[in-house]
Amino acid sequence: MTPDLFLADLSEKPERLRALRLDGAWDFVTAPARVVLLGMGSSHYANLVAAARLRAAGVSAVAELASSDLLPALGPGDLVVAVSASAGSVETLDAVERLGPDVEVVALVNKPGPLTERAARAVSMDAGEERGGVACRSFQHTLALLLELERHLTGGRAVPLAEAAAASEHLLATEADWRPRLDELLMGPHGTHVVAPARRVSSAYQSALMLREGPRLQATGCETGDWSHVDVYLTKTTDYRMLLLGGSRWEPQLLDWTRQRGSTVVAVGAPLAEAAFELRYPHDEDDDVRLLTETLVAELVAARAWLSA
Repeated sequence: MTPDLFLADLSEKPERLRALRLDGAWDFVTAPARVVLLGMGSSHYANLVAAARLRAAGVSAVAELASSDLLPALGPGDLVVAVSASAGSVETLDAVERLGPDVEVVALVNKPGPLTERAARAVSMDAGEERGGVACRSFQHTLALLLELERHLTGGRAVPLAEAAAASEHLLATEADWRPRLDELLMGPHGTHVVAPARRVSSAYQSALMLREGPRLQATGCETGDWSHVDVYLTKTTDYRMLLLGGSRWEPQLLDWTRQRGSTVVAVGAPLAEAAFELRYPHDEDDDVRLLTETLVAELVAARAWLSA
């Protein structure tokens, strides 16, 4: 894992996203009885949101940690998608083996590996080699491919790749204007907390992971509504620093607590009068663009902190 190569991987996000071809990626899938998504880490974060979106659209779907001893019983017509950028996550391989040889598995991977050898077929993330050793582009491309699976099954809107690429390009081009201020506001003595709506909770988890994985900083992710039940307590006893990924209707109760206790809130992707700093980018009114873009903010903060460590 190398910080300068991680930063280089991030700089390629717009180009790689524009080059991603989604058409036909899931044409082999026809009306599954249920979609079962397996993965670990970043893959599981993406799966959580994808499964919730499919359920909201009327498709039976679940996202399971591959390490779980309680994998769902499978039935005829179930579609199992095992997600692993490296195609080598040992827990995901183990889960596929536990499902048995009669279960056909689709591998969603960034390169060939043991998982593709076991799977009935593979779908490529096409994110390119991540030379920094951190799953950043592959996370973004996993989301894009799973959004395309949703579109294929439900006839929904096209995945906004061009808009997300333009948003990422803007954040990269303007980094010098906003990133130093975010460093100052978010790098507190008690860590950084990232909060996002349930429909994009993957962004909170992934953003926090980027701060832990690269520069090894203390960071946690939380869902906006649940924050008032599980994370609010820390605002009373710590120097609480929050990166708030906007768009939840549960923000008012969160902000009532942070205002009372003098917590630092940085808002991304939506206006927020109470924020110590507000970061906007093109197309951030589009929730799917937010989903595909907003983790770049924490990724760039993490990359610079890692470089200076």
